[in-house]
Amino acid sequence: MKRISIFLITVALIAGMVGCDGTPSSVEIQDWYDLDAIRDNLGGNYTLMNDLDSTTAGYEELASPTANEGKGWQPIGTIGEWGDRLTGTLDGQGYEIHDLYINRPGEYDVGLFGAVGMEGVVKNIGLVNVTVNGYSSVGGLVGFNDNGAVSNSYSTGSVTGSWNIGGLVGTNALKAAVSNSYSTGSVTGNNRVGGLVGFNEFGTVNNSYSTSSVTGDEWIGGLVGENRVGTVSNSYSTGSVDGDSGGGGLVGYDDDGTVTNSFWDTQTSGQATSDGGTGKNTTEMKDFTTFSGATWNITTVANPSIRNPSYIWNIVGNATYPFLSWQPIL
Repeated sequence: MKRISIFLITVALIAGMVGCDGTPSSVEIQDWYDLDAIRDNLGGNYTLMNDLDSTTAGYEELASPTANEGKGWQPIGTIGEWGDRLTGTLDGQGYEIHDLYINRPGEYDVGLFGAVGMEGVVKNIGLVNVTVNGYSSVGGLVGFNDNGAVSNSYSTGSVTGSWNIGGLVGTNALKAAVSNSYSTGSVTGNNRVGGLVGFNEFGTVNNSYSTSSVTGDEWIGGLVGENRVGTVSNSYSTGSVDGDSGGGGLVGYDDDGTVTNSFWDTQTSGQATSDGGTGKNTTEMKDFTTFSGATWNITTVANPSIRNPSYIWNIVGNATYPFLSWQPIL
């Protein structure tokens, strides 16, 4: 049996399937063509090696406003079949993807990744200046996160659609998790519209925040549009929230979910109420004791350019909102 195992590992190494330690090897992503090729093997492991933007090879053909007859980027993965979702890993290594354009107003599962499935992981990546338009389950990074994990990631720009629209993730379902992440920009839709996540159904959102402005009709939240039997913890939002009904500073509508140790800014949001969370004024939202008193893993630093990575959250007391210790220094 030992000889067979060594033989199989040797064959895999030759084929580039695994590394020297027996773990699956990672495919390097260096341009838009490489990124697009992920759809050919959704169970693979991928590593972003540099920033991608409008000057990177493949942009005009794959991700620009003129790509695919004006539809822009074709989202990777769909929720339709189990085999059509990302079940592998993309590690962005802290690099950014700029200027992603998607205009698919009649489509479901719209984002850089249309759908992430069980064991799928997207981490350590930033999307900057996105323009994403879809119909349902629309997010800057992931349209539909079904049992997958999104962490240490962010999205900035504009996300629009109809149902389940989020700045980072549109739908976060079942055991899906969004953690240590944030979004900023604008999010617009009709129902279940959230600055970070549109619809959190049995999923978890923790140690995350949104400064996105959110506009919609019903179940509109600064962080999460609707939280259905989901969990939101140690998170906050500060963006303006404008909804016809069911608008909340942090959560638009909570349906038998759990919201703990989470806050929203009552002044900047324009919302005095939320279906979950605790409202604080701007001064209180920049006060270290607001968050330390809620048992957040947080410490003070002297200014925003200094980080203490020993803690999840850093804050400049009485000067800034909390920020994630890993996030880029602007």
